[in-house]
Amino acid sequence: MADGRGGYGQLQRATTPSGAAINHHHGTTFLHTPSSNQLTGFLTLLISGAILLLVIGLTITVAVLVLIFFSPVLVISSPIWLPVGLVLFFAVAGFLSLGGFGMVVLAALSWIYRYFRGFNHANLRIADTASHGKDYA
Repeated sequence: MADGRGGYGQLQRATTPSGAAINHHHGTTFLHTPSSNQLTGFLTLLISGAILLLVIGLTITVAVLVLIFFSPVLVISSPIWLPVGLVLFFAVAGFLSLGGFGMVVLAALSWIYRYFRGFNHANLRIADTASHGKDYA
């Protein structure tokens, strides 16, 4: 079987001049051509792959051209961009920190209010357990 002579139950494959596969099985020849669904799927894959490859190439080309043309402008105007960038960074960081600290304070005040009013989960659990104990008694 390992010598490739084609024993019992083995499928031997050959091709026609057109490239279609011919399967030989126990003296019966089957011509295997791709179905229309397989052909449509392959063409869809081929077309979408070509389009994506074109879009990637255009994206990289435009990115390189933008870097080539605008890097001198960036270098010349960098004394302006650095302070502006730092001011914007600290403004956004401060705003986000203020919002985060505000949420923490609001959560803490809500917890303190609920704790002193007796709405905390420990008291509710103790009361629930006590009511179950009373039901069993």
